[in-house]
Amino acid sequence: QTSVARTPEQNGVVERRNRTLVEAARTMLCAAKVPLFFWAEAIEAACFTQNRSLVIPRHEKTPYHIINDRKPSVKFFYIFGSICYIVRDGENLDKMKEKDDGT
Repeated sequence: QTSVARTPEQNGVVERRNRTLVEAARTMLCAAKVPLFFWAEAIEAACFTQNRSLVIPRHEKTPYHIINDRKPSVKFFYIFGSICYIVRDGENLDKMKEKDDGT
């Protein structure tokens, strides 16, 4: 069933999910003292975490487990806003450099 464009009241489940993600992202940004322009990363981290941690009581599984039929890996869980370092392994480092025009 579809809903009419720009009528959020017709899809309460999605609106609630979006509100939950925004509230989680806002909390993560505030707790980590991260600038607001990282809002997209905070939303992505909140969605990643919630899909792998919220248990649906009826199934006793996470949403990820239900969709992919396997338990999610939590080895990628880190505290949002923690210090990280970029590892350059030498692969594709010149990919975005300007090309020589051959003259």
